[in-house]
Parts: sequence; structure tokens; C-alpha cells
Amino acid sequence: MSFILGLTGSMGMGKSTTAALFAAEGVPVWDADATVHRLYGPGGAATLALQPLFPEAIEDGAISRPRLRALIAADPGVLDRVQAVVHPLTAADRNAFLSAHPKGILLLDIPLLFETGADALCDATVTVTVPPEIQRERLLARGTMTPEELELILSRQMPDAEKRTRATWVIETLTLEGARASVRRILAEIKESHPDA
Repeated sequence: MSFILGLTGSMGMGKSTTAALFAAEGVPVWDADATVHRLYGPGGAATLALQPLFPEAIEDGAISRPRLRALIAADPGVLDRVQAVVHPLTAADRNAFLSAHPKGILLLDIPLLFETGADALCDATVTVTVPPEIQRERLLARGTMTPEELELILSRQMPDAEKRTRATWVIETLTLEGARASVRRILAEIKESHPDA
């Protein structure tokens, strides 16, 4: 029997780092972002499906994220059309992962866990968080988006406060040591309450 744990958090909150901490404890992880990256690659299912809709987003046979971001910035309706293509493809990949791991604690790393209703697949959820000023500082330091692009993306996501309210557990990711301790505490609680997982 498996125990499905959903991990979410807005961009820049430390979700990828936290997923890696779960993986380091032996938990199989399905990463929605990595799946989309693969689907956006040359010959990927999303690339093939989006090419006729947004040919200007294609570069070297793959989806160019900067080009796609520019299209979304120019017309926010583009995001809904992209998601209508990509979400079913990621769901199919996620279902294959779950079928391949019928036992144990499993982690679904999904940025839009609550927004897409994927939390309904989970036995419990974890939200990662940091104060908003640290989130913005982390994201803008990456140099991959302008402050305006960041605001647009954040405006389309569920607010951090709501994610924290809906989550079973909240992990603050201000320090790696603190996040690791939280991951180990959560896993211990799951193993205690679900010894068959």
C-alpha cells in the first residue's frame, strides 16, 4: 500500500530543494517540472502538440521557455491554452509513476497541486514557504524574469497563505538544516500513523 504525499509551494519557496531532501530519505519523487521539461524537449509530446498553436515558441525543435514566457506576457490567455495541452500530458506521466510504485511513501512534487485539484490524489500535503521578500529576492536573483513577469506569474497562482492553510504540513525553508529536520519529522509521523506504507 502506498502513501501519496503532495508537495507544493510557490516559485522561489524551496520546493525543489525540499523534494531532494525527501529523495535523500529514500522517497520516490515524481517531479512535475522535470516532466514538463521532458515534454517540452525535442520530439516531446507537448512540443508536438503546441507547435501548430504557437510556432513562434519553437526553437531547435523544442519549446523555448523564454519565447513562451514572452507570448504569455503579451497575452495572458496563452497560458490557459498551454495548460489545456500540458496538464493532461503531465497527468498521464504522473499516473504511470504511481502505477510503477504500488507500495511505500511516494512524493508528488507539483507546483500547482491545489490549483489543478491534484491534491485529491494525495493522502496528505506539504507546502514549503518563506517570507514574500525572500521569495522575490530568490526569484529575481536567478535573472530569468523581470519583476513584471514575476508579478504576472504570481498573480495566477494561489497565494502562499492559502496554500499553507490547506496543507497538512508546512515546511519553512529558510535553512537547509531546518527543512531537513521537518522532512524527517513528517516521514516519522507518516510511518507511525501508516505502518503499512
